[in-house]
Parts: sequence; structure tokens; C-alpha cells
Amino acid sequence: MSLRPWLAASPILVVLVLMAGFGRSAAVAGAAGLAVAIGLAVGPFALPTAPGLWAGKAVLGVTLEGFFLAATVLAIVWPALTLHRWQTETGATERICAALARLAPDAAARALLVGWFFALFIEGAAGFGTPVALAAPLLAGFGLDPARAVAVALIGHSVGVSFGAVGTPVLAQAELVSINERVLAGPTAFIHGLLGPILAFATVLRSGRVREGTARGVALAMLAAVLFLTPSVLLAHGIGPELPTLVGALAGGAMFTLVVTCFRLPSLAGLRLGSALAPYLVLIGLVLVTRLVPPVRALAEAPVISWRLWGRFGGSVRPLFHPGTLLAVAFFAGGLWRGARFGVLARTMGSTALSLGRVAAALVAMLVLARLMLHAGMVTALAEAAIGGIGPLYPLFAPAVGALGSFVTGSATASNILFSALQATTAEGLGLPPVLLLAAQGVGAGVGNMICPHNIVAGAATVGIAGEEGAILRATLLPCLTYLTAAGSVVFFLAS
Repeated sequence: MSLRPWLAASPILVVLVLMAGFGRSAAVAGAAGLAVAIGLAVGPFALPTAPGLWAGKAVLGVTLEGFFLAATVLAIVWPALTLHRWQTETGATERICAALARLAPDAAARALLVGWFFALFIEGAAGFGTPVALAAPLLAGFGLDPARAVAVALIGHSVGVSFGAVGTPVLAQAELVSINERVLAGPTAFIHGLLGPILAFATVLRSGRVREGTARGVALAMLAAVLFLTPSVLLAHGIGPELPTLVGALAGGAMFTLVVTCFRLPSLAGLRLGSALAPYLVLIGLVLVTRLVPPVRALAEAPVISWRLWGRFGGSVRPLFHPGTLLAVAFFAGGLWRGARFGVLARTMGSTALSLGRVAAALVAMLVLARLMLHAGMVTALAEAAIGGIGPLYPLFAPAVGALGSFVTGSATASNILFSALQATTAEGLGLPPVLLLAAQGVGAGVGNMICPHNIVAGAATVGIAGEEGAILRATLLPCLTYLTAAGSVVFFLAS
């Protein structure tokens, strides 16, 4: 293998080593990786230019894309962190935790109820970082160490990311490769159906609750896996990619609660849960209406803020459809529901914004690095080297390509957009069914979200531990690698 792929991988390796190996913050690791990438971009991986587009303009375009994407992520983190602080200060989080403690008779069940089912439900409805932003603070409220809480939420929601945001990753993939979305959804769900229990067990294990009763912890993890994955797989095969995560989590979570309480739901009187849950109820209602009611969805998706620069760089966001907007509306509506004054709520938003400096720095560093690697061809060089160097063994690594895309871009949808055509072309070259490697791509892209630096940064911010992202990555890296190895083995077996 030539030196070029190793050079292309060096910025990612720097980030991984500094975060997972030395416990450095995402801001420090991202800045170091970015410095390496800049050196490569003015050397062996020169940014592509065109008439009128000289190197300085190309660097500016990449930087603006990184800042724009960082702003769209901060638009989720800001209201999510504000909501968490408000809920904590008003005692709402304490009341919710007390209710869940009654519904779930032990700590392992509580970790699964929030870190698995609740996180999966929010992923199926909204995606784009929202599950971790909402689930991690609740887990921390149960007494989990904040880094553990973020890791549990990252692991727990990732099995549903392939069909997150009402199926967006698969829908984008299907459009790119001109294959019916139901055809793609089936095998993607099949692989998750086989391997999903790995992540359910990891959810309990990383919460530290297995030690309280190993046999019971394992049994509850398997129960949670079956109750989510069974309806999810059936919906993917029967209907398509829109509902497997959303409905699977809702139906599975309801049944899980009934089973662990032995079908005798305890009384929750006196906890004033209506007011405590107000922001979340508003959020769920907004998500369901904007995602599942076609006229409302069309109205929400209509306004677009977009920009283009020199025909090569740009970005866009749908402000009314963006999860950050829904979170902000839920915060204000929930606060007003509980009798708070609008001015007090606005000041809470303002004071939270002042605490986001370190988070913003980390996001900018990571996302400028991601855009630079994409535009300079480093990501493509890595994928092509894997294909050319591995040959018939490539199916073993196909899910890892999807995870690489999510690691760099922070999005399963973006990873599918980046690598689906490459996976389909490789499948044809190896004489394999394209659907098989496209399913591997979707599985890897979903699971890669648990190690994506900017998801980790956002999650750490919502529980107030900005700068401790290395500890979170160390907790999520092994489950991710285990799942990718198992998925690659399944794909290789099916390809044989």
C-alpha cells in the first residue's frame, strides 16, 4: 500500500490518539488534527482549484462550511442545555427521575428505559444529536457520572440511527443509488436485528449497573433488545425506513415498562409529572406533527437558508424543521405552561449561551477538519485504498467505511451520501449484490455516530463536562469496534 492512504488517515489518528489515548479535550485534539490536515492540504492533498478559485479562497470556503455546520449543531446544543438547566433548577428533573425510579424497579432497568428506549424514540423522531442531548441529562439525574451518562446515551441510540429522523439516512441513500427504500431497509434492519443485543448489553455495562446483578442485567438487556428490534425489523421489511426506530422504541418501551413492573404499574400521584414533562411533551408533539403530517411537514420544510460560494462551497438549513428550533419552542412553551415569565426564560437562554465558548471551539475545529478532509480527497483516498488493497475481503470492512463517514461528518445521512455510490460500485466490481454492501454502509453509518467527535462534544456540553470528551470516547470506542467487527463478519458470510 502506498504512503498516501496513511497520510490521509493521519488527521483522524491524531484525533483518536489524543482523545482516547491521552484524554485530551475535543478542542485540543481537533485543533491538532486540523493542523495536520492543513499541512496535507497544501502538500500531497492540495485542495482542488478552478479558474478564479485559488488556494486561499478554497481554504476560506472550507472554513466557512465548518463554521456553518458548527452553528447548526450549536443550534441544537444551546436550547437542549438551556432546557436541562431549567428542568434541574426547577426540580422537574428530580420529579421525572423519581417517576422513572418507580416504573423501573432497579438501576439497570432505568438505564435501559432512558438510555435505550427513550433515546431511540427521540432518534426515530428527530435525530441529529437530539437523543443524546435529552437522554444524557436524565441519566445524569439518576446519579450516573456525567461522562457515563453521555456514553450510555450515545451507545443506546446508535442502533436506531440507520432509520433515524423518520428514515432520513435510508431515504437519502435510496435516492442516490436509485434503489427502492424498502429494498434497502430490509437487509439493514436484518443486520441490526441480529447484532442489536450487543449494544443493549453495552448500554447496561457502560452504565455500571451490571455489577448490581449480572444475570438480571444481562436478562434485561436482552429483553430490551428483543422488544425494540422485533417490531423494528418487521416495520422495515413491511413498510419501509420511516417508522422502524420511532415505533419500535415506543411499542418496545411500553411493553418493557409493563414487564419490569410485572404488569402492575405503580401510582405516580403527587409527582406533578404533567408540569415536569411539559417541555418534552411539547417537543414530542412538535416532532410527530412536523415529521408525520404531510401538509405540516411540507410547510416546515419550505423555508430554507442556504448559501453558495464560488460554485464549490455552501450549506443549507431548514430553520422550521431543524431540531434546535423545536427544542427552543418546547423550552419556551413548557416554561410558560409552568407559569414562568417569558423574560425569565429568555434570560436563561442568554446566560446559557455565554457558557458555550469551549463547545463552540471544539465543534469548529472538528467540523473544519471534516470539511477539509472531504474537499481535499482524504476520505475518498482512505475508502479507495481499502477497496483496492483488500479485494474479496472488502465485505468485512464495508460497515467500517460507513462508520468512517459518520466519524468525519457526524451524520449517518451524510455518510450515506458520501459513500453509497462507492459501496454500490465496489459491490458490482466484486460480483456482489449492491444491496448487501449498501446495507452494510447504512449499519456502519448508524453505529459510527457513537464515536463521532462532534456528537461527543455536544453530549458533553449538555451535562456540563465540556473538555472531558476523551473519557466519553474511551467508553464508546470498544462497543463501536465490536459491533463493526460483528457486522463485517455477517456481511462477509452473506456475501460468501
